[in-house]
Amino acid sequence: MQGTVDGFSYGLVTPLVAYFMACLGGALGLRCTTRSMLVAGPWRAGWLALGSVAIASGIWTMHFIAMMGFTVDETPVHYDRPTTFASLGVAIVMVGIGIFIVGYQGATGTALFTGGTITGLGVASMHYLGMAGMRLNGNLEYNTFTVSASVVIAVVAATAALWAAGQVRGFLWSVGASLVMGLAVSGMHYTGMAALSVHMHGSAGASPAGDSAASLLAPMMIGPLAFLCLAGVVVLFDPLMVMGRADWTPAERRRPGIPAHPVTARPARRTAVRSGPDRGRRSGAPQSR
Repeated sequence: MQGTVDGFSYGLVTPLVAYFMACLGGALGLRCTTRSMLVAGPWRAGWLALGSVAIASGIWTMHFIAMMGFTVDETPVHYDRPTTFASLGVAIVMVGIGIFIVGYQGATGTALFTGGTITGLGVASMHYLGMAGMRLNGNLEYNTFTVSASVVIAVVAATAALWAAGQVRGFLWSVGASLVMGLAVSGMHYTGMAALSVHMHGSAGASPAGDSAASLLAPMMIGPLAFLCLAGVVVLFDPLMVMGRADWTPAERRRPGIPAHPVTARPARRTAVRSGPDRGRRSGAPQSR
């Protein structure tokens, strides 16, 4: 028989808190990605790594906060701890690959498409791997078309967010991009949940092994939340991130799309014209006596 699935057991509380976490992780990650494009060498890799973990942590936290509101009336829902941890690792690795591609190649053309696709697939992989960690007295079944739609939403959202990060247009621009990214990630999550149906086993059976959503999430939230707070402090105390700057330093000009040397008008070469016998001679030419 089919189980009765409810994704909003706490009303709008879990969707709103989950959306906030997705926006927070997206905002910090996009600002770090933007900052990386203004430096070179190991500093760029450091900013990109910080941004990758921030985005992945925000998305992972968003997913499991939303899952706290997910219930099946006929059976308790538990989660396998190793699989749940693995979903966070997959998100960090795949999001990191996409962000590093855009960070080093620029948010244009093939690099943007490749980086956005990998990042979006990382978001979708995290979601469905996290769902695979569910333990209940039944089988999970998915509608193929709706699953495909959720993956497309994730890829488009990731590509748009990385494009916005590459524009370097100030703090408010990144905040707006993070709000859109949070909305798209939440939309991807609930689209994926809409594809889910639970086929219950014939008999009630024993309680599934694993941890409940609340008991699993409470201790596991400490690490990602602490990291997001640390990333927020780093971004907050970076003056270039807060104030912005109109000019480019030599290191910043190494960013793809920025000319290595500013284009300036070359002064015209002037010659002095003399009157009298020296008329027509150039200044500095030897004079016959």
